[in-house]
Amino acid sequence: MTYALAKHMIQLLIVKNERNRMVKEKIEAILSDVSNALPEDLHNFKQDLENNLRATLNASFSKMELVTREEFDIQTASLQRTRAQLDTLQAKLSALEKQLDETKK
Repeated sequence: MTYALAKHMIQLLIVKNERNRMVKEKIEAILSDVSNALPEDLHNFKQDLENNLRATLNASFSKMELVTREEFDIQTASLQRTRAQLDTLQAKLSALEKQLDETKK
């Protein structure tokens, strides 16, 4: 494994942890808003609602496969580098094919 690949994998793990933290914070914020909107005399119902809503939101966010902007930017940069390398290799291949055709004549 090259250093660049290892570095990239570590960055992705860090971003994944950051994304999980952000999702959890967002879920807690939503739960807090819903909880604050309910009257105090529904305290027992409030706890059940929070637990059910937390489970539902966790499941929904997990299915969405959300990414952070940072992760998106990292992947975009990686794709751009890969595309540039592919273009370079295609140009070299074309040049080699042209040389091969010329030697056959």
